[in-house]
Amino acid sequence: MEVKLSESEQYLWDFIQKNITNISHYSIVKLSELANVSTATIVRTMKKKGYEGFTAFKHSLKEKENTNINFSHLDKIDEGIKMAILKNEQEVIRTINMIEIGNIEDAIQRIHAAKRIMIFARGFSELIAQEMMVKLQLTNKYCELHTDPNIIRNISRKLTKDDVVIFVSLNGETEELVVAAKNCYKAEIGTVLLTASRYSSIMEYIEIPFIGFKSEGSFFPDYEVRSRLPLSIMARILLDSYALRTTNSN
Repeated sequence: MEVKLSESEQYLWDFIQKNITNISHYSIVKLSELANVSTATIVRTMKKKGYEGFTAFKHSLKEKENTNINFSHLDKIDEGIKMAILKNEQEVIRTINMIEIGNIEDAIQRIHAAKRIMIFARGFSELIAQEMMVKLQLTNKYCELHTDPNIIRNISRKLTKDDVVIFVSLNGETEELVVAAKNCYKAEIGTVLLTASRYSSIMEYIEIPFIGFKSEGSFFPDYEVRSRLPLSIMARILLDSYALRTTNSN
């Protein structure tokens, strides 16, 4: 599981996210002054977030800034608009860079060999799952989508080794999806997961995982509507690859 930030570390991380467009230009001392935290707090926060230190974090930001997106034609671009664009760009680019090509190959073979494809998803992830179901059906694969918790649990106990289950879950902690994945694991049913959480409960039971990058924070803090863009990107790459492979083989 991800390491929990202390109150001061969370405050610092929130400050960084609100000022993300300027952070790469700050020294650790400057950030310490602006955020009113110690340099030790900055270092601890970076390590908990998976970076070697503040310099490594700034390098990752600079890589993100080396982009084809051009804001120069706008005299006074609104910082909120710029932040929204860069947030989405970061999720796309980093998710693509995190995809393991071998997993795409393995998933394609699994889907091709399966007699039935079952997709399990809940909440906002259902929208992505719905698109996946339609695209698989367009390639003449038998595919069902299930979103009801009780149906997911029951069907996961009745699958055969000719089936493959695709789980779509942003955080990988939805109880009925974890139970279904465990049932598939015990019965040796092939499973594919689209998620943005490497250390989630469901990961223990998944054969072929696709893990995307989920940016911190939300523009809708009062509601649980975190971005599913990483899931959408991975689903599109997987299904486009499968469709191209199917077309070429025919």
